[in-house]
Amino acid sequence: MNADSASKRMLTGLFDRALAAVQGEPVVRRTLEARTMEELVTLIAVGKAAQSMTEGAVEALGKRIRGGLVISKSGHLIAESLARFGLEGVVGGHPVPTEGSLEAGRRLQRLLEEEGDELLLFLISGGASSLVEVPASGLGLADLARLNKWLLGSGLPIDAMNLIRKSVSRIKGGGLLTWLGGRRLRALAISDVPGDDPRIIGSGLLVPEPDLASQLAALDLPDWLREWTERGLAERAGWPRIGPEVELVATLDIAKDAAAAAAADKGLVVHRHGQFLEGDAAVRGRELARNLIDGPAGLHIWGGETTVRLPENPGRGGRNQHLALAAATELAGRDDCFLLCCGTDGTDGPTEDAGGLVDGGTLRRAELEGVDADSALAAADAGSLLAASGDLIHTGPTGTNVMDLVLGLRL
Repeated sequence: MNADSASKRMLTGLFDRALAAVQGEPVVRRTLEARTMEELVTLIAVGKAAQSMTEGAVEALGKRIRGGLVISKSGHLIAESLARFGLEGVVGGHPVPTEGSLEAGRRLQRLLEEEGDELLLFLISGGASSLVEVPASGLGLADLARLNKWLLGSGLPIDAMNLIRKSVSRIKGGGLLTWLGGRRLRALAISDVPGDDPRIIGSGLLVPEPDLASQLAALDLPDWLREWTERGLAERAGWPRIGPEVELVATLDIAKDAAAAAAADKGLVVHRHGQFLEGDAAVRGRELARNLIDGPAGLHIWGGETTVRLPENPGRGGRNQHLALAAATELAGRDDCFLLCCGTDGTDGPTEDAGGLVDGGTLRRAELEGVDADSALAAADAGSLLAASGDLIHTGPTGTNVMDLVLGLRL
């Protein structure tokens, strides 16, 4: 194995260690075992990590779970295992809502309308904003698709995007509380948002947003979208202003801690960068590469969630692939720097790739395949270049979602 292969293998191994620390099954199981629940439970899991979180609840609670609903994206549900525990699985759309998302909303409503005195156990993870929906009056699936496609290409940070999603939903921003009829509940969440704010995770299904109107007023929105938000806000009169505690069971900081500990075990000097990565992915990618080049030897750790302003007809890729390719333009020709940028959920944008792992030879390998970095970045087609250079990372569903992790190795 040459030095480049060994360095890349080390980075992917450290990424795997980070994922293991925030994987849904063990973190939910440990949380429920630490604070025992003796009563019967109806389980409701929503998000990309819903399957894994559900498995943790089943491990901890067993036959105390008396049915429920698990909502996730295609490829992230194992219907056979859910059925063994009397749980129903529904596939919603992500990152753009589909008819499955609306069907998930209808089934959730029917479940909550059923009489029962079981405690409601909510397991919430990133992706819930798109996977389940009950839209405001007058808005249909085509409208939701238009809105979410606009959001995904807008360059807005996730907190602003979720404010808009809340305003046009009957279940987000605490709207789901209006369906519970005072029933007892417990809520666990894996955080995929800056600051680990429960109001933003899954657009706050159980967390009221009483000042939503004033926050939306500060955003620059097109007229058609402003009209939709005002229509939705009008339906929120009388909604609860106080919600339940949401227990965070996994966060980006936990993943970063695990990567740092694993690197230290290998004898690496660890440089953990505290700033939250946000803003334009290409700008951040070039900055991180320069920091790596100019920085000390060892493992450098960053985390966050950047954005990409998409052209009219974007190519293949997502923000992590975009950041990795931009970094590769700075690293070109070097043999002492490697950078991994991946979504911890195993997906990046609309692709099934997690991100990329680039080095000083990435651009050269792509050029041999006839792919140009500047053109790929302009077309938001980083995935095609990284596929040509052999630098895509594919993990499959990870059972978690704590935003994006960037690991840089400086020899």
